[in-house]
Amino acid sequence: MNNINDVVFSGDYDKKKPCSSSWISSMLFRRITLVFLVAVSCLVLHKQFSSFSFPLFIPNHCSSSSSYGSSSLPMADHTIPLQGNCDSDDLESVLRAASMKDKTVILTSVNIAMAKPGFVLDVFLESFKIGNNTKKLLNHLVIITLDQKAYARCLAIHPHCFALKIQGLDLSSEAFFMTPIYLEVVWAKIHILATVLQKGYNFVFTDADVMWVRDPFPHFYEDADFCITSDAYYGNPSDRKNLPNSGFMYVKSNQRTMKFYKYWYSSRKTFPGLNDQDVFNKIKYDPFTAKLGLQMKYLDTAYFGGFCEFSKDFNKVCTMHANCCIGMERKIHDLKMVLEDWRRFMLNTTNLKPSSSFTWRAPEKCR
Repeated sequence: MNNINDVVFSGDYDKKKPCSSSWISSMLFRRITLVFLVAVSCLVLHKQFSSFSFPLFIPNHCSSSSSYGSSSLPMADHTIPLQGNCDSDDLESVLRAASMKDKTVILTSVNIAMAKPGFVLDVFLESFKIGNNTKKLLNHLVIITLDQKAYARCLAIHPHCFALKIQGLDLSSEAFFMTPIYLEVVWAKIHILATVLQKGYNFVFTDADVMWVRDPFPHFYEDADFCITSDAYYGNPSDRKNLPNSGFMYVKSNQRTMKFYKYWYSSRKTFPGLNDQDVFNKIKYDPFTAKLGLQMKYLDTAYFGGFCEFSKDFNKVCTMHANCCIGMERKIHDLKMVLEDWRRFMLNTTNLKPSSSFTWRAPEKCR
């Protein structure tokens, strides 16, 4: 029986003179050629992957044969097929139209369960209209819709809309907390935010159940790459023990934030079954995050409050989030109370009633 050294490729074996000098020269030439070709192939692959950046899942150009262009996220451990709606043009065009001079945009996401008349989206937009110096910010808001009906409603009431669809999933109904569909939505959110950063745009991401009652931009930390609100704030904006809430974030586009979002998204596989916020709570202590040099700050709940820990001072509050609350009907009821209380406060500017006499009636049903 031949040993392994006797095995050769078909056609390389000379039965009459297996050890002749011509046979040896021929074999040596073939093997050197093979090694050379493999080396060149590896060099080409290395060059391609060394320049590989976080893949965009929103297509820049849409097929004329369909109302949707499609793309996917080719991560090594997972693939989420996603589509962008051509009717809203590509994401770049929508971002450009909504951008501030410093390339900052405000982003939120809704489905039709949230976008129906009188529901969360309407209450959200109303807060901008009655807030202190917030109406102008509507010009910079991009609403990302998760189904076609929500997209149609968005177009009817707002100038900057982008339709996103996760293939094979119906996202038109309420995505209940921690269900599989809910997890798909929150991770798609992290992915699209990474895409926005890669396109060179800073952003404020806000859940639609956050009421904007005062311009928040003066209260973001200029020296921070990444600002996030808290469900519980312990007084130090740099203290990573603060409990984060990813429903409101201000993020600058730079290499540190791009790498962090890529790591955040990929970490969903390391911690399966967890949502984006829970995974964030784990990786914020990770040595990789520290190595990035990311300047991360938590926003004070005195300015960025919510039902978990609300802002008591009406002269400071910028946003109120219906966190620590499950159920859309409960949220809508209490958010409308927030806006009613804010209207009362704003009307008081002529009466000069002490702001300390104003208190939030909400949460009521979200208790």
